[in-house]
Amino acid sequence: MLSLKASSVRCLPPLDHALLAAAFAAVALAAAPAAAAPVPVTSCSSLSGLSLPQATVTAQSVPAGSFTVAGRTFNLPGFCRVIGVSTPSPDSHIGFELWIPDSTWNTRYQQSGNGGFAGAIPYGAVVGARGREPGLQRAGHTGGVATFAVGHHQQVIDFGFRALKETTDKSKALIAAFYGRGPARSYFVGCSDGGREALMEAQRFPEDFDGISAGAPANDWTHLFTGFIWNEQALFADPASKVGPEKLPAIQQAALAQCDKLDGVADGILNDPRQCHFDPAVIQCRGAETNACLTAAQVAAVRKIYAGPRNPRTGELIFPGYEAGAEAAPGGWSAWITGPLPIAGSPTIQSFFGNQFFTFIVFEDPAFDFRALNFDTDVSFADHTTAGTINSTDPDLSRFRAHGGKLLQWHGWDDPAISPRSSIAYFESVAARAGRGDDALQRTQDFYRLFLAPGVLHCGGGPGPNVFDTLTPLVRWAEQGEAPQRILATKFAGDNPANGVAMTRPLCPFPQFAEFKGRGSTNDAANFVCRAHGASDDDK
Repeated sequence: MLSLKASSVRCLPPLDHALLAAAFAAVALAAAPAAAAPVPVTSCSSLSGLSLPQATVTAQSVPAGSFTVAGRTFNLPGFCRVIGVSTPSPDSHIGFELWIPDSTWNTRYQQSGNGGFAGAIPYGAVVGARGREPGLQRAGHTGGVATFAVGHHQQVIDFGFRALKETTDKSKALIAAFYGRGPARSYFVGCSDGGREALMEAQRFPEDFDGISAGAPANDWTHLFTGFIWNEQALFADPASKVGPEKLPAIQQAALAQCDKLDGVADGILNDPRQCHFDPAVIQCRGAETNACLTAAQVAAVRKIYAGPRNPRTGELIFPGYEAGAEAAPGGWSAWITGPLPIAGSPTIQSFFGNQFFTFIVFEDPAFDFRALNFDTDVSFADHTTAGTINSTDPDLSRFRAHGGKLLQWHGWDDPAISPRSSIAYFESVAARAGRGDDALQRTQDFYRLFLAPGVLHCGGGPGPNVFDTLTPLVRWAEQGEAPQRILATKFAGDNPANGVAMTRPLCPFPQFAEFKGRGSTNDAANFVCRAHGASDDDK
């Protein structure tokens, strides 16, 4: 994810019987055990001597019980922990880690993406999938910053896509050596940068995975990070434009007052924020400034955040803006967009990533000043030099579809890091290749479905039902041909399962949305139906 700490996609529950793997992209675990599950044919320690092309590995057997890594302690079944380094170029240093169950295996393999600049192993993503299925992660450098890129173009290639392939191929070779056979089914799961990696897998390496779950993908990387600088300029280039956290509740309250009932349910959650045309000028201060109003400069800044960056010469939208309705949610705008959350000299998480990207990857110039970014020529330069390596926006998924692959993409509607409209734009670009009309949509949804999650922030959290499982329906789709018609999302009281369920809602395959039937509790998913806007009851 685009986060400053290694963490897993919060919507994925632990799944039994899987092999683990980790590195600077991650591999998680699979689902139910397969028949005639294989057992190891060699010892864990013997993997240390395994000859792999341009790679070195060490392996150690870890007994069942308490296991501590990176300052965290987990209770795990026994596994073989393999730590490796791959060097496909003289300047490469791709660290990866594979955890293999030391007993029977269900023949599935899951690789998990990681976040930010992929500089650490998100062990939580690996440990979250406990059982007997191999998993793995990868990265091309150590640390959560982009300084690695200066003078090291090969490492940028590693970060962009090559480390993914190295991790996949090396881990599958290790699994085959340990069990005497490779995986029968392979899955990739990732969110944020991991979602970018997930789509990269479908586009560049379409035969490596049978199922891919891509959450909130940062796939239009160059334009997304341009948007980060756009927001930083809007808020911080002029001190008068800064919007403090004390102002966010008033913005959210006004947006909800205008738009909450548009979906027929007053619940503090916007089902489809695209229907909300909120103008923050409605709370512009008429007299003395208070926390309940915005100054004219602040109104202009918030408008820019909603609108997204545009090319000043052509007027073309560079990247979609952010949605109204959850501005004050904990972990939302105050962390990502408005601050204050000082990180390495930057006031927000967005500004940190934006400045790191343009300073060290695009311009390789420590004197870069966010105030000077040109949203025409500089964005074009970033696209020319970097997009082909890092972006995963290619709409041609024909080879992935021909392989029989299934792609399940999801995005939180209240994501303060990556605009959910970017996921819609990518889905529609893929569908456009299939032609026009309902037939084109059906042909696309035969292998690729997008689910939007109302009230969900970046890769989890938020005021809406924010706990859901994308891996189980993905496995069922890939292995049994059952395409997901809806995914059940749950909101626990206080976001704590111990407090019980507060609400359930269905997540529907875009362009459908969950619509209240008009009877029963609005907190029960059974009282909602999936259908597209404007569809009649006959279209349910």
